[in-house]
Amino acid sequence: MSNETPEAATAVKLSPVEGIKDASQWLRGTLREELQGESDHFGSEMIQLLKFHGSYQQEDRDARKNRAKAGTGKHYMFMIRLKLPGGKLSGAQYLVLDDLCERYANGTIRLTTRQSVQFHGILKTDLKSTLAEMNSALMTTLGGCGDVNRNVMACPAPTGDAVRVEMQTLADDVARHLTPHSNAYHDVWLNGEGYSADAEAEDVEPIYGKVYLPRKFKIGFSMPYDNCVDVYAQDLGFLAVVENGKTVGYNALVGGGMGRSNSKPETFAQLGYSMFFVEPDRVVDASEQVIKFYRDHGNRADRKRARIKYVVHDWGVDKVRKTLARDYFGHALAEPREATITDVSLHHGWNPQGDGKWFLGLSVESGRIHDVGTMRLRTALRAIVSKYNPDVRITAQQDILLCNISTADRTGVDAMLGQHGIERPENLSMMRRWSMACPAIPTCGLAITESERALPSVTSALAEELAAMGMAQERMSIRMTGCPNGCARPYQSEIGLVGRSGEKYTLYVGGSSLGTRLNYPLADMIHRDKVVETLRPLLGRWKSDRTSGESFGDYCNRLGVAQAAAIAGVTPPAAKDT
Repeated sequence: MSNETPEAATAVKLSPVEGIKDASQWLRGTLREELQGESDHFGSEMIQLLKFHGSYQQEDRDARKNRAKAGTGKHYMFMIRLKLPGGKLSGAQYLVLDDLCERYANGTIRLTTRQSVQFHGILKTDLKSTLAEMNSALMTTLGGCGDVNRNVMACPAPTGDAVRVEMQTLADDVARHLTPHSNAYHDVWLNGEGYSADAEAEDVEPIYGKVYLPRKFKIGFSMPYDNCVDVYAQDLGFLAVVENGKTVGYNALVGGGMGRSNSKPETFAQLGYSMFFVEPDRVVDASEQVIKFYRDHGNRADRKRARIKYVVHDWGVDKVRKTLARDYFGHALAEPREATITDVSLHHGWNPQGDGKWFLGLSVESGRIHDVGTMRLRTALRAIVSKYNPDVRITAQQDILLCNISTADRTGVDAMLGQHGIERPENLSMMRRWSMACPAIPTCGLAITESERALPSVTSALAEELAAMGMAQERMSIRMTGCPNGCARPYQSEIGLVGRSGEKYTLYVGGSSLGTRLNYPLADMIHRDKVVETLRPLLGRWKSDRTSGESFGDYCNRLGVAQAAAIAGVTPPAAKDT
């Protein structure tokens, strides 16, 4: 099938990014030349290509506040994001990252909501050294960002059960298969002089084509009894169908995605649709065919509506399914099978691996590994990994698992955590454990409000409120983002806070902690200090009126927006505003 999109074949005006990709010599552009220049930043076109290599050009927005007084220009810095299928690292690789964050970044390691690692605050002069040292440790940032398949997610728990092991293997296989073929990454960051021959070739990317995908693409693997990766939020999710403890195949969920834009009702969050069933040995090929479908039919004119979820929404599931079968798979697609999500695990605390060893899941607030006051998490992890050499795995909740620890070493690990002031997950509030936030200000250029630095005060206040109500042990998911792009998946949580202006947010309620239902906007332009006050009447009614075991999200969903808003004493926002 031709790589030419329908838009390219007509008079539709394409997004400028399409032209940049088309002229890029397979993602090279002038990145190497600009990297060697004296400027502290890249030009506007190259920052688009830089994303494919796993980096975003950003500005220190804290420094921006004093820029006018100082009479200086922007303080440019860069974010680097690794590609880590299933969130897996060796102990040695983790120590390399710890060293690099100290020498080149801002002294912190940021765990992402897609099981990866980000560094913030890197200067342009240090980009090449950072990437080269990562690659020397067998880690890559290629495809961490950009219009390609991003990090492939899978439950990281090393329990040894066949279902998880297969998913983790398939995540590696899919990630490898969908990695860009171009040698641009090596030419720019690793090889030094000269370009590889494929810079002038006509056909380098058999899957992506010359202009790659219309926008990013996200894939995740999950199982019914532990949806810890939010499989319905993926562009392409694979939900295991398990019979007698063995995976017989996967339901392919197509068209999920969280991003949207304020005041643009044509953009919205959407859960993936169960599209077809596929056997395990056909998963890699199925991923390729869905990617190709998106490549050919995604919107290349309007990047705000360029995700595959809009194709599914606009075409309908039946048309998408028939087109996939006819034009891509070349055969009829099997109907999805019964697979209902029943639980989500954070994998906190000590857990047996099934091989005589243990893994320890630690809660990392907003995914930021750093030393703050008496809570010296980064130092503790470096000391534990240096002494005991555990494998390290990252969860989709921004937490960390230390794996392959012997029974004899558990006491020593616990002692080291205590010496560094690290609170065990079971001693943290449920609000804290089930919270997530994106970085937002000062690093993200899209952020409208704070998120990572604002959420802890909100979760603490809510935890106190629930404790006073005698509901402290109730599980409740809360997520905050600094803009409507929804990187922390706030539209699925029981309580979602999405940045609107200054210190004000749109407040969402009614989602499911299982990740199977979207929430709805309850109130707009709520100051973050007023969140608990706004929710208090609803929390009280939930305690008194809920059915047996009914979660807060389920209760709010049962009420519906009109009744929930009446109880809270707020006016729900119009769709066009949120």
